[in-house]
Amino acid sequence: MEIVIVTGMSGAGKTAALKCIEDFGYYAIDNLPVSLLVNIVDLSGKKYEYIALGIDIRGGTSFNELFSALDDFELKGIRHNIIFMDASDDVLVSRFSETRRIHPLDSEGLRVSDTIKEERRLLDPLRERSTLVVDTTNTNIHELKRKLKKLVPDREDAGSIKITVVSFGYKFGIPRDTDMVVDVRFLPNPYWEETLNGLNGLDEKVVEFVMNSGETEEFLHKFMDLLNFMLPIFIRERRPYLTIAIGCTGGHHRSVVISDDVAGKFLENGYNVNVVHRDIAKK
Repeated sequence: MEIVIVTGMSGAGKTAALKCIEDFGYYAIDNLPVSLLVNIVDLSGKKYEYIALGIDIRGGTSFNELFSALDDFELKGIRHNIIFMDASDDVLVSRFSETRRIHPLDSEGLRVSDTIKEERRLLDPLRERSTLVVDTTNTNIHELKRKLKKLVPDREDAGSIKITVVSFGYKFGIPRDTDMVVDVRFLPNPYWEETLNGLNGLDEKVVEFVMNSGETEEFLHKFMDLLNFMLPIFIRERRPYLTIAIGCTGGHHRSVVISDDVAGKFLENGYNVNVVHRDIAKK
């Protein structure tokens, strides 16, 4: 079991860090009461082997229970890391001012700068025990992911990407949730062939008609070159999903054939891929 605890200063990016780690394949729980940490191993059972926990000042100002749980993890040989999110006081004040959020330690008569100083004092023992301190003063989300990647242990499939290839018909509209839309209406259309009109892209005769075109062969070669260039970058940036929508006029012939061929090439290269023929049964 791998446990990553994300903690640190309010406004320093704990939620963003937790979401990044969740994208790495971890089961994430934010604002976990420290009292439940001792039992997290039993509560998770065998279902979750990679867990990321968000724990901060919202759960209380005493960390005795937390330190006791961490000691228990060490005795049991449970691997764990503590990531402490931090930023300069000026930046934290600015972030609270911009978002108009109330600081968790806010009390009557105290300025935000005062509550930040008090929070820093209370969290100092936890900061000292952390595995990694991440300063987000001048850090964007992509830099944050790269910093976290150096520490967070990978799952076996953490470096993979889940690819969905969707065939569709433009007459029924472009799919909403897609990262890339490709129009293949320029390819030869089986619809105008009397013997193929009533078939669809899953029929071998339609597949042969579409794939035997010189334009199709050249298109697939260039398109796969582009995808093979892009995919390692998507994986490096920890994009867990990629949806490619391939469309023709009705979503019955060309888009189905091309989607199946592209998905097959992904499978040959070892990618996790799913194919959806959205409009193949529509009239």
